[in-house]
Amino acid sequence: MIFKYFLGTTLALTSSLGLAASPTLDMESDKQFLEQFYRDLHQHPELSFQEQQTGNKLAKQLEALGFDVTKEVGGYGVVGLYANGEGPTVMIRADTDALPITEETRKPYASKVKVTLPSGQSSGVMHGCGHDIHMTSFIGAARQLIANKDSWQGTLMMVAQPAEEVGAGAKAMLAEGLFEKFAKPDHILALHVSANLPAGTVGIKPEYALASVDSVDISVFGKGGHGAYPHTTIDPIVLASRIVLGLQTITSRELSPLEPSVITVGSIHGGTKHNVISNEVKLQLTLRSYNPEVRDTQIAALKRLTAGIAMSAGLTPELYPRVKVHQSESIPSTYNDPAQTAKVRQAIEKAIGTDKVEDTLPVMAGEDFGLFGRTEDKLPITIFWLGAVEPKSYSRAMQSGETLPSLHSSKFAPDYVNAIPTGVKAMTHSAISLFNQQR
Repeated sequence: MIFKYFLGTTLALTSSLGLAASPTLDMESDKQFLEQFYRDLHQHPELSFQEQQTGNKLAKQLEALGFDVTKEVGGYGVVGLYANGEGPTVMIRADTDALPITEETRKPYASKVKVTLPSGQSSGVMHGCGHDIHMTSFIGAARQLIANKDSWQGTLMMVAQPAEEVGAGAKAMLAEGLFEKFAKPDHILALHVSANLPAGTVGIKPEYALASVDSVDISVFGKGGHGAYPHTTIDPIVLASRIVLGLQTITSRELSPLEPSVITVGSIHGGTKHNVISNEVKLQLTLRSYNPEVRDTQIAALKRLTAGIAMSAGLTPELYPRVKVHQSESIPSTYNDPAQTAKVRQAIEKAIGTDKVEDTLPVMAGEDFGLFGRTEDKLPITIFWLGAVEPKSYSRAMQSGETLPSLHSSKFAPDYVNAIPTGVKAMTHSAISLFNQQR
């Protein structure tokens, strides 16, 4: 049996008023196709900037729907345009890359892909951040929007973006002229799975939703020598230790306690032997914040503090290099346009029920989706969270205090059977609402 979902005002009423017909989502007929599509994506993940086959699969689906499709935009990105009369341009974005994680979910459709990383290390590859759910919902929404094109007018812009996990895909697509060569959207939408919400629900947060992310590499250069004669050296391990402790004062003493700020040293490497004082120590940091002014303060204070510690140890430019600070990754915070996000929330509530839509707090994770709203035109963007935890497992965890597998966990296994239909309905109705808000 085919079940159909009828939402909004009736077709007869809208036709008599000269308005767009309300969408009729035939989710049941798409169920088997979308689940199969998801499992195929999950079993064949590709790392950042290697998503060639993934991009081809998405392009093939869009072409079959009648989109004007361009491949290999900003790497293996895909852009599909579907003109459906006069009206706004609504862009829907999905990210396509996977992570170097060996999957441990024990699912029959688990990824068995193995790669050799640039470091020479062998690793599995896994969609551990739910991008396979994103892509499946993306194609599902495209199918429903084309099937219900009498319900909206305008241009539908589908963007499959590579390399989100390294913070480079959105930059690459924008640098290739995404909004100049194809279309400049009036509204931009995306979703992201949540490992903290049950499948069948959606979470949404206006204004700041995700943090800025800056990956910083610090090289501390000293004067090496024998461990028995430290007075003849300038020990970079001691300097690095002082830097690690000093960095904590940036958040605690230079920034307002009302402004979120995280500075984490995730890696420290130096030295080769017990009795050898090395010449160099390397640190790897991640910086997180929401407010751009906080981000600027973090970076400026970090450079000032590290240089000061080096100088205090007698490291001068004339004698030895001091400290080198390099930002290897930098993406801004994601700011959900409040007015657009309110409309999106209203549309999702009508689609899946008010009780299934939750207020969420901003998170310190980052997303390069925010870059699409940081262009010169300041285009409105909205990203919402799609619950992905199997509901019974979620309930048990809430009662017991058990910690659920997080995103990027080798054991993260989303309840795709329930999450995908919710994502398709939420995205489809959000897009139609934005297409029709001026009508």
